[in-house]
Order: sequence, then structure tokens, then C-alpha cells
Amino acid sequence: MNDQMNNIDKDCPFCKIGEHVEVLCKSDTAIAILDSFPISPGHTLVIPRKHVADYFELTPEEQMELWHLVNRCKAILEDRFHPDGFNVGINIGEVAGQSIVHVHIHLIPRYKGDVKNPKGGVRHIIPGKGYY
Repeated sequence: MNDQMNNIDKDCPFCKIGEHVEVLCKSDTAIAILDSFPISPGHTLVIPRKHVADYFELTPEEQMELWHLVNRCKAILEDRFHPDGFNVGINIGEVAGQSIVHVHIHLIPRYKGDVKNPKGGVRHIIPGKGYY
């Protein structure tokens, strides 16, 4: 897969995706893989092939291609894992929790009962802010 990556960073795990990783779908400019450390069954990462840290540095066309793959993956995950909902998120910058400095979108299947009270969803990234 590395031969298809653009602007490769040799230290970036997303620039050297191994053969052990399951690819859900791909395009010329992006790839979607199952997360190696999933928080739920089917947790997927949608990654541009171009090495870029900040989502907002991608062109509008590159951004749209990522969302196209998110939609394709959602259909695949619904068929394979039958989730009851989804969370979708992007961490941009260290203070926002970005730990791999390569753009990636998390598509996280959610299941009834996976948490006691899911109200607020992604608002829970800052403790105490999820319930309003």
C-alpha cells in the first residue's frame, strides 16, 4: 500500500499501513481501515493517502473524498456489524487529542447499551459538558 501513498512521512503509521490491517474500502486518494485499537466493533479510520496533519489543509476535493468513503464505510459497517448509531469525529491538533499527526476521520459504530447514558455523544470529550 505504501507505493500508493503521497508525500510519505517514514515515521507515520498511516503512511506505512501494514498488511495485517483490514481495508474496508479505498479510492485513489484515500483509504478506510478498521482501527487497530477499536473502541467498538467496526471502529473505522478514513485516511487520506497524502500525508497532511491538519484536515483543514486538505483541498475541498480531498475533504469530499474522505466523506465519500465515510458514507461507503457506514453502509459496509451497517451490513457487517448492525450498529444502532454512529459517532463521527476528527481530532485536529494535540490539544484536541490528535495523537497521530496524519489526518484521519473516526467512524465509530455505537450499540444500544454500550454506555449507560449516551446523551450528548461527542460533547463528552470535555467532562461535564455532555449533559445540558
